[in-house]
Amino acid sequence: MANKDQITRYSDDELAEFQEIIEKKIAQTQEQLESLQGQIIEISENTSDEHGGDWVDDSSINSDMEMLNNMAIRQRKYLQDLNNAMLRIRNKVYGVCVVTGELIDKRRLLAVPTTTKSLTAKTDMRRKEEERMTHRITDNPYVKQAKTAPKKKK
Repeated sequence: MANKDQITRYSDDELAEFQEIIEKKIAQTQEQLESLQGQIIEISENTSDEHGGDWVDDSSINSDMEMLNNMAIRQRKYLQDLNNAMLRIRNKVYGVCVVTGELIDKRRLLAVPTTTKSLTAKTDMRRKEEERMTHRITDNPYVKQAKTAPKKKK
């Protein structure tokens, strides 16, 4: 009964090690996000006068802005994931798989500090998703099935 109530987690020292890694990543991510935002502001300020002059230039500027915006969105999401990881460290549940409840391998956490699933749980979920997608495609009445050759009578 004591084993059931006992929660497996990383030690406080290990959590402190993860916290240090995540804090560095947060600082790097914030720096990169600020740089992207600066580039977006610079492009929008410098091109507001020229907009409409040449459609090739406008298209290039719009592509650059879209790329920078997408990169900034990804950085914001990653920053939020890092902050969520810090919250899990504070709550001492960092490194516990949300699917299986088992500890996530330390090497996985070092490689992907924002992960919430063990490798086993992640691959199982991916496999199930692929099966579901394959099943949906083949059961679609609008998708023509390959015709099989009729059997010859003897």
